[in-house]
Amino acid sequence: MGKIYVVGIGPGAYEQMTIRAAECLRSCDVIVGYTVYVDLVKEHFAEKEFLTTPMRRERERCELAFEEAAKGKTVAMICSGDAGVYGMSGLMLEVGEKYPSTEVEVIPGVTAALSGAAVLGAPLIHDFAVISLSDLLTPWEKIERRLLTAAEADFAVCLYNPSSRKRSDYLQRACDLLLRYKAPDTVCGIVSNIGREGESCSLLTLEKLREEKVDMFTTVFIGNSQTREIGGRMVTPRGYRDKSEEA
Repeated sequence: MGKIYVVGIGPGAYEQMTIRAAECLRSCDVIVGYTVYVDLVKEHFAEKEFLTTPMRRERERCELAFEEAAKGKTVAMICSGDAGVYGMSGLMLEVGEKYPSTEVEVIPGVTAALSGAAVLGAPLIHDFAVISLSDLLTPWEKIERRLLTAAEADFAVCLYNPSSRKRSDYLQRACDLLLRYKAPDTVCGIVSNIGREGESCSLLTLEKLREEKVDMFTTVFIGNSQTREIGGRMVTPRGYRDKSEEA
């Protein structure tokens, strides 16, 4: 019986993959993943067998990995970013209940909240919330409650899946909710194609973010009430206490 590794490959570039993730892909027999993510690693592991499924075929992809492991192969199921943050590790472990003799090990990676934050500067130094605007698996009403709660608590917020062709106004709707508790001039940042060709970033206010056009390859950062722009970088202080008060 083979073994399955669920591997977070990071933002995309090979250089931003963890050493452990790269070694795992180098040692496995088969790499399974969503077509776009397989294309990111293919040139670095060209001798491997690759199996892909399109978007929204996640359960089928998991079954495919377990079938390959049943043949005695070592399998890597890859995800962008981290396997446990909007990745495949949860579903793999759920499907794995039907395959109790197959060992599954999760290999962490660098999620977009962290790699995008590094591009912008230091937006997530203090408490923050990560929220996906995709309502494929989560009702919009629940997403709305989470946005409002995070804004009221003055969290810095990182938004995944901020927009798509079918959800072109979701970022605008999210900003309208956040503006109920956050100031219009709250410092925000956007990063596109993190760690891939065409990477870009910009800083803007929450009011301006509301009008911004983004896509699924963009990660959005909204600061808390203390976040500032320093030398063109987005910086959130580590705490709220004034240093002069500490004695």
